[in-house]
Amino acid sequence: MLSDEQLVAKCLAGEQDAFEELLERYKGYVFAIIYNFISDDAEAEDVAQEVFLQIYRSLPRCQLKNFKAWIGRIAVNKAIDYTRKVKRLPVIAPDVEENETAQECEGASPEELYMAEESRREVRDAAHRLPEIYRNAIIKHYFHGKSCSEIAREEGISAKAVESRLSRARALFKKRWRREEG
Repeated sequence: MLSDEQLVAKCLAGEQDAFEELLERYKGYVFAIIYNFISDDAEAEDVAQEVFLQIYRSLPRCQLKNFKAWIGRIAVNKAIDYTRKVKRLPVIAPDVEENETAQECEGASPEELYMAEESRREVRDAAHRLPEIYRNAIIKHYFHGKSCSEIAREEGISAKAVESRLSRARALFKKRWRREEG
């Protein structure tokens, strides 16, 4: 059995069979990563095809130090892109430049990226289940990085009222989080 490095070298030399062998070797791994984000078989297969197309295009630039992790990062990124674009998930976290996201991905394993995204999703979901008055305060303060005085101006209330809402929201959030975790 050829190593990943040998298969990549053969792919770069134009041997189509070598890429098909890479595809066979990693299709289950790629599908498993994608399926954690997209639990529809047909959609996950479509994204997997995009992943392998991206891998094929990027082979000349790939660094073979950790080929499997490189493939995993591509799969995670394509799955996240898909969920953002097609599913139109609400984004309440601060906007992050694409190059910052790419920098976060460097050196992180696909599993770490998935767990971080899953944690962010769970926190967003928990925040969205709070009563509106507290949800707005939490989202504006923690996800959008606004100060109490900025929120007070937007809401037409005092900064003390915002602080009170944040305090109650944190307590309610912790209580619900513990209940869901336990």
